Amino acid sequence: MRIIEILKVIVLGMVEGFTEWLPISSTGHLILINQLIHLDVSPEFMEMFRVVIQLGAILAVVMLYFDRLNPLSRSKRGDQRRVALTLWSKIIVACIPAAILGKLLDDWMDAHLYNGLVVSIMLVIYGILFILIENRNQTSKPQITKMWQLNYQTALYIGMFQVLALIPGTSRSGVTILGAVLLGCSRAVAAEFSFFVGIPVMFGASLLKFVKFIKYGIPFGNVEILYLVLGMAVAFLVSLYSLRFLISWLKKNDFKVFGYYRIVLGVIVLIWYVISTLMGRPMGAA
Repeated sequence: MRIIEILKVIVLGMVEGFTEWLPISSTGHLILINQLIHLDVSPEFMEMFRVVIQLGAILAVVMLYFDRLNPLSRSKRGDQRRVALTLWSKIIVACIPAAILGKLLDDWMDAHLYNGLVVSIMLVIYGILFILIENRNQTSKPQITKMWQLNYQTALYIGMFQVLALIPGTSRSGVTILGAVLLGCSRAVAAEFSFFVGIPVMFGASLLKFVKFIKYGIPFGNVEILYLVLGMAVAFLVSLYSLRFLISWLKKNDFKVFGYYRIVLGVIVLIWYVISTLMGRPMGAA
């Protein structure tokens, strides 16, 4: 029944909205959820859906930080507008590496990396790194505690870390936060800059997937439009909560718990991948 498929879309949108901004990999979670509920659409549409619903999550960031990011706001003075423009210029610098490599490697990654084995390995590796880096940070203080202290060179280096997120299971927010912390940023600055860099990156990735989907002439009717719009709307609403949750969490806690969570999830995904492979139904990233 169509109502069942709509409920599946709502669940996938909720998973996307909650996991996109937490450093735990939305792809890893979508793999498990779609294996459980399996949205009844073509593999090509699911590939595009998985990326495009991120637009809902992005709109949540735009809404929450609109005044801060908007250099044209009438409430801003000249110096405040310059600060906003400077921040945007750093965001663009950080996006350059992923924009170039993402375009070049998109088809190859879809063909070779979107599977449960790769996702499980990345979940575990970065979970361990989160724990190790947080242990190291217990004896060191960040040099960058305010966003204005983050220079263009550091922004570019964070962008290079973000390239690693092209590998599914890595977590775009996770790897950019990890890279920023390694480069001397506080957790709060690292998380916020990760949010901001996600705006152009995820808009670009969604546009790339959508154009490729249409270009290949794959059927795209009213039902698919409904699924996309609904998925984005749910991801938007849930992202408003998950963003506030992470910001609040960082005021009193570190990222270790996310590291442990990633390791557990990675083991679950690996077990599921092995079982599904033995049963002749290889686990793909969905």
